[in-house]
Amino acid sequence: MGIFNFFSKEKKKKLDKGLEKTKESVFSKLARVVVGKSKVDDEVLDNLEEVLISSDVGVQTTVKIIERIEERVSKDKFLGTSELNNLLREEIAELLAENNSEDLKDFTIPASQKPYVIMVVGVNGVGKTTTIGKLAYQLKKKGLNVVLGAADTFRAAAIEQLEIWSQRVEVPIIKQKMGSDPASVAFDTLQSATTQGADVVIIDTAGRLHNKVNLMNELGKVKKVMQKIVPEAPHEVLLVLDASTGQNAIEQAKQFTIATEVNALALTKLDGTAKGGVVIGVSDQFKIPVKYIGVGEGIEDLQVFHKGEFVDSLFN
Repeated sequence: MGIFNFFSKEKKKKLDKGLEKTKESVFSKLARVVVGKSKVDDEVLDNLEEVLISSDVGVQTTVKIIERIEERVSKDKFLGTSELNNLLREEIAELLAENNSEDLKDFTIPASQKPYVIMVVGVNGVGKTTTIGKLAYQLKKKGLNVVLGAADTFRAAAIEQLEIWSQRVEVPIIKQKMGSDPASVAFDTLQSATTQGADVVIIDTAGRLHNKVNLMNELGKVKKVMQKIVPEAPHEVLLVLDASTGQNAIEQAKQFTIATEVNALALTKLDGTAKGGVVIGVSDQFKIPVKYIGVGEGIEDLQVFHKGEFVDSLFN
């Protein structure tokens, strides 16, 4: 129990540190909102709206939060500005809770589905390959046999980067030369994983978003070919987004959810940005569970996302 608590505390410290820039940005702005004010009035709410939008929570989600706070203010005409932080905290926690997905307790995979196939999507530069490597490490640490598939065949660098991660984590990788058919790589990966009795397969895909039709066709073909080996594949389509891009991450989420059936999200680079509010906006707008967050560059710095811990770290 002591060891468990130690690791929990260490992860919490990492999360607190990862959200430092967002906290500094949000609370310095909030301090200006309430200066010279004793109660929450229309002017305070207007300014709060600007704070949330500028913190990349997103317009749609911000409006929702403001409407909820307005409702509470109307019930209590003398609500003090000193209570604004708690109000905001409660409404954000409630909003995240409404995304009915349950938090993962750890990096777990259903034992009934083997191999469990995760197809990873996202544009170039968001930390997709790094996320795959760190996820493979975490799953291997749990005692699972993991196989990687290098189906982003449009960039030689993508194959090389994934190969470096496979060597670092010591998990097998299936690859072909640059320019090969991504669906062919995915097929070979699942065939090999099935033969090996692997527990998890993680398939990297091309990070292009210049044409929705091409993207849809390409991902559709990859899925169709994988289903020849594992009929339910992919069990998970994990979209990786870079939190530091703010509203651009929300736009990418829109495009990818149109192109394929995304059912899980990972947000990277939270430690290097003041735009951590995008986690709230993405979770609220798409009702897709945020499963993982990146809070540092180390191999251990991919964390399972817990809504309560995130809100605690943001407001503590």
